[in-house]
Amino acid sequence: MTAESPELPLAAAFPDADRAQWQRLVEGVLRKSGAAEATGDAAEDALATDLQDGIRVRPLYTAEDGTAALGHPGFPPFVRAGRPEGTTVAGWDVRQRHVHTDPERANESVLADLENGVTSVWLTVGDGGVPVTGLERALQGVYLDLAAVVLDAGADFAAAAEELLRLYTASGAPLREAAGCLGADPLGLLARTGDDAKLRVQLESAARMAARCTADAPGVRALAVDALPYHEAGGSAAEELGTSLATGVAYLRQLTESGLGIDDACRQLEFRYAATADQFLTIAKLRAARRLWARVAEVCGASPEASAQRQHAVTSTVMMTRRDPWVNMLRTTVAGLSAGVGGADAVTVLPFDAALGLPDAFARRIARNTQSVLLEESHLSKVIDPAGGSWYVESLTDELARAAWAWFQEIEGAGGQAAALRSGMIAGRLAGTWERRTADLAHRREPVTGVSEFPHLAEPPVHREPAPAPIGGGLPRVRRDDAFERLRARSDAHLAAHGARPKVFLAALGPVATHTARVAFAANLFQAGGIETVTEPAPVDAESAAEAFARSGARIACLCASDTVYGEQAAAVAAALTSAGALRVHLAGKPGERRDEFAAAGVDSFVHTGCDAVEVLSSALDVMEVA
Repeated sequence: MTAESPELPLAAAFPDADRAQWQRLVEGVLRKSGAAEATGDAAEDALATDLQDGIRVRPLYTAEDGTAALGHPGFPPFVRAGRPEGTTVAGWDVRQRHVHTDPERANESVLADLENGVTSVWLTVGDGGVPVTGLERALQGVYLDLAAVVLDAGADFAAAAEELLRLYTASGAPLREAAGCLGADPLGLLARTGDDAKLRVQLESAARMAARCTADAPGVRALAVDALPYHEAGGSAAEELGTSLATGVAYLRQLTESGLGIDDACRQLEFRYAATADQFLTIAKLRAARRLWARVAEVCGASPEASAQRQHAVTSTVMMTRRDPWVNMLRTTVAGLSAGVGGADAVTVLPFDAALGLPDAFARRIARNTQSVLLEESHLSKVIDPAGGSWYVESLTDELARAAWAWFQEIEGAGGQAAALRSGMIAGRLAGTWERRTADLAHRREPVTGVSEFPHLAEPPVHREPAPAPIGGGLPRVRRDDAFERLRARSDAHLAAHGARPKVFLAALGPVATHTARVAFAANLFQAGGIETVTEPAPVDAESAAEAFARSGARIACLCASDTVYGEQAAAVAAALTSAGALRVHLAGKPGERRDEFAAAGVDSFVHTGCDAVEVLSSALDVMEVA
């Protein structure tokens, strides 16, 4: 900038960069990393990441990747928000879940939540929750004209709804001012139980409830379109969206056939989605869900005012772990943030110990305070669609919507949601998706902190009072930690029976600088299966390995060193360990051209980044005869 041109902006001093320049920089980084030679678009593609549903995330997005006009918040297609003001006026609805079977204890936790920041109650009633006759006691002291109540009553939804409406009337508050959701979800119940014997009766009952709410309590929605059963069975984001659309369409058909107008029918539905720790995918999923439903409503003839989707986001149970559950606080914080940024109308953050049983008071407090911090300190609700305009988010929203729409069309082509559930089409599709994801988890391509990565064997277990068993018989319920949890359970049983965990001896070869990285890798790997690692203070060699192995008390061993040191010592040390009684000898790293030489010396398997960790660990426990 000079005195002659004081108005010259600083950016003018820098030349414009183009994509080709960026790609050349990528090529240089790839060459230094030892990756295969790649140039131009191929270099950029080398940094791309594949997601489920055929979506590929590129490393760079620009204005060239922009999508069609998205409209304004509160107007079709509602990508940016379901209401013009978004959540800027009062924030999103902080909704907490309660699963106590004892009405007295349920009431204590409900009141504690409402007194400390929660704005609505999500209550399990009937099978797995408080009995319908205990609903009044569970809600005693709750100002029903202020706090919305959402029911999850399964097959008892009709009786629970009648009781809640009676309590609204008995409270003296005008029924037309009541808010909440009666939670009727016959197709979700079919997905959970696999029992369709009463489906027709349940659909008709739900339609009658919707008509009553429309006439007498317009602030209360009768039906929940719950996509959680599909997420919890291992479904992808697009599969979750597609099944929710098919369910919503089935309910619209039932409601309009029963006499409701299309606008009133749309207003009777509340959609429930899972929020995961994949921040951008969750944001895009909620935005895509509103866009998709707006299209369905438009085709059905609904007015723009009735086409906005009412969303309830719940932090994912699939991502919750039973080991090192404290990390769940981080997962649910990211998921809750994503739900809020994605524009959910109501958000439930599950307590960090929910996978272990009934959450305690501390866990419930952390769950509700997580949302309080996001709302009151981070002010996330004060900006409408904060992710809007991001080329990446807009592109991901579009791709996800297209994949979900294709799945929705498949379901409709198969006869609709009920027919697809009965035939096993949906179950088969979700099982295939989970099988592929299970492989990623087993190979640690999708790491789980505290479980498959950075496990802490010495951490005392966290115990909670058992929670009521959820209804079952239909789609399975999966968790990311399932395979590793089974391995850790075997280790726990060994510890209880023998007073010690199964052990592996890490034979560190050569100077510290050459073996530290692979010692850390091997320790992380074996501890993920509950196998305790033992190392010597000093490196071992062919002469000292046998004695060190005997001192360790281990029954298997793993060599850890650099490739150069392996070439010099691995064969001799492996032979020494085998002679000393090692039931199996692993080598940390890829063998390359020396596989046969190492195998002949006694190396049984090679463990490395990308190997099937579950198979390696299960086999190791088998060799050590750990039940």
